[in-house]
This record gives sequence, structure tokens and C-alpha cells, in this order.
Amino acid sequence: MDGSDRSHAAAVNVYFHTFGCKSNQYDTELVRQAFADAGATVVEAPGAADLAVVNSCTVTHESESKLRRYVRQQARAGRDTVVMGCAAALDRGALATLPRVRAVVGGADPERVLRAAGYANPRVDSRLRRFSGGARGWLKIQDGCDEHCTFCATTLARGANRSRPVAAIIAEARALARHHAELVITGVHIGTYGKDRGVGSGEQSETSLGALLEALVAAVPEVRFRLSSVEATEVDDRIARLLIEAPRHVAAHLHAPLQSAANPVLRRMGRHWYTAETYRARIEWLATRLPVFGLGADVIAGFPGETSVQHRATLDYIAALPFTYLHVFPFSVRPDAPAARLAGQLPEAAVRERARDLRAAGEAKASAYRASSQGARADAVICGRQDGRIEALTQDYLTVYLSSHAWDGPPRLDLTVT
Repeated sequence: MDGSDRSHAAAVNVYFHTFGCKSNQYDTELVRQAFADAGATVVEAPGAADLAVVNSCTVTHESESKLRRYVRQQARAGRDTVVMGCAAALDRGALATLPRVRAVVGGADPERVLRAAGYANPRVDSRLRRFSGGARGWLKIQDGCDEHCTFCATTLARGANRSRPVAAIIAEARALARHHAELVITGVHIGTYGKDRGVGSGEQSETSLGALLEALVAAVPEVRFRLSSVEATEVDDRIARLLIEAPRHVAAHLHAPLQSAANPVLRRMGRHWYTAETYRARIEWLATRLPVFGLGADVIAGFPGETSVQHRATLDYIAALPFTYLHVFPFSVRPDAPAARLAGQLPEAAVRERARDLRAAGEAKASAYRASSQGARADAVICGRQDGRIEALTQDYLTVYLSSHAWDGPPRLDLTVT
């Protein structure tokens, strides 16, 4: 649904709230920039706002429940809301019935969101110039996905893979590098970057994530790049070479979605491009060549049809590989996704129990890795303040808190992990 054609006075003070992934965070920043360019005052506290623009997520049922609660909270405070993003794209009219929802705008087109907020004929800069909130910024290289994982509604919301031109990405990276010491390369399926653009597009002899990363390092050497979520088997030799040989330019960290270590479950998920064996082979090859290596993964607990033996196999697999943290997602039925109709749906109690097992495994891995890193020197970027302390992020994705409560030094520094 799109209610952006209704007539409203332009909002003056606007607050932004984001649910979901780094792609959503990037999209919010681009919309925030467009509002500021249009003359709105972007405020950092909802209480100072006339309008809240909320970027929604559809990954889990819980993310949509949080969205509805947040919108109702804004309404009780006397504030209108414009809802954008993935949940808005798949909405069949329910969001518009929530109190004080001014418009529901599927996707993240800044011009459409501006019009929904009452700005007529807006002019939008498609290049993000700065990312609010610290020394780290996101650099979005593509949107959409050509795969059809049976649990995923994001592909339905965002559509097919669409890669940005290399020249546009480099220009944006140069602009962001004026303000940020680290740029996180993000998208929905970044490992497929360039596949929609083909070979010999005129920008360079080939387009791939590895080629793009080489071009970025050459063009913007002053920042550290970090890959966000990337499939293990899509880390080609060019990417591997940069991880191994250029640690000051490309952070020694991968977040490689696993979802399950049981091949029958992977097939039911529609994840046909890897097996537990090919995933493991690539990760172990990298781990033997990287002296420092942060490794995270997404894992789904209680996917339909998963047996207790397959769950145990995933736990054993996690124990055997050098993971340093996990993101665990209890299986969540998405009405538009095929997995909602699969046989073998597990009871909620069983899903919760398996999620607890996986979280415990992830916490054990994280604790062991941090203990092994104590006293090591690390390349870190200041990324914010937590509980009054300065927070820094190392190349291998460890958070370190500085002893100082204030920081007026450079945004990037060498420090000792404590």
C-alpha cells in the first residue's frame, strides 16, 4: 500500500527510527538527508518532532510487532507517523489503520517519503554524503536478491538484485570518507554484486564484489572497509587476498550466514548454492591464513522439518568452526514466504529451546575468542559512547571500551584489547 498521495502540510521537525538491517539503516540515512535538504529540521529525540518517519522490517513476526507498538506509542504522544520500508512494501492495508499513520510508503524512495510528509516537488541527492552517529558509515552497493530462500520475505519486499554503478559507489565512498574512518559495505546480497550488470559493462572489464572492493581500496585508501553479511562461498580469491594482505584496508571480519549445518535443512530452505561441506572448506581455508579473524553467522532455530539429530549436528558444527559470535533467529512464520506452508512446523516451545541452545553455543564462542584476544594489539575505530564510556570496534569485530570518558583524538587508533 502507498498512502503518499494524501495532502498534508510539510512536517517541520522530523524524527527517524529504524528497525532492521544495515541496508535499512543506510536507507534511513538517505531519507534523513533528503528531509534536511528539503528544509526540515531533523531532531534526535521523538519528543521534539512533529512527525516520526519509521523504516520497517519484515524479517520476523517480532519485528513487525515492534513496529506496530512503536507507531501506537507515537500516536499516544500526539505524533503522526510515516511508515516506509520492507514491512510497508508487503502491507495489505493493516498499517494504515493504526492511529495517526499519515502514509504507508513501500520501499525507501526518498522522494516518495518526502511527498508523504507534505513536501511537494522535492529534489533529492541520490548520493549519501554523511552517515549520522560516529566514525563508521554504511556504503550500500546493491539492493534486492535473486535467490528465493523459503523463509525470507525480504526478497518479496525488495525485488531482484540491482547493483549500483562502480563510479557512483566510489564517488559516494570518497564523500563519506571525509567524515568516517570505516565504511561498511552493505546491501541485501552483496556477494552477487555485478551479476545483473554483466561482463564488459564499460565501467571495467568485469563486475564482481572482489573487483569492486579492489577498486574501492585503490580509490579511497584512507578508510578501512568492512564487509557486512556475505555468503562464505561468495568470498572469492580477490576478496580473500585483500583480507589476508591488506588488513589496514579491509577488516579481518566476515559475517557469513550459515542458517543450518544440516544439508537436508538447507535444501528445504532453498539455499542451494552451498552445503555444510563447502561452507566449512572456505572458512577453514581463510582461518588458516588470517592471524586475526572475526567470524559471525546467522543461524535459524527450529526450521520446519528440522530433526533433533539435525539440530545437534548444527551445534557440533558450530563448536568445530572458529566462530566468534552468532546471531540466532527462532524460526518465524512469514505469511508471504513458502516456509509458512512447509510440513513439519515445530511447536513454539521446541523452537525456543533450540534457540536457547544455539545462543548458548554462540555466547561460549564469543567468550572464548575474547579471552584469547586479551592483551592483543588491535586496529580500532571509535564508534560511539555506551554507558558514558567511549566505545571502539576492532578489525575483528570486538568492542573495546576506553578508560577515558571523553575522546578528542583521531577516530582510528591502535589499542590493547582488554
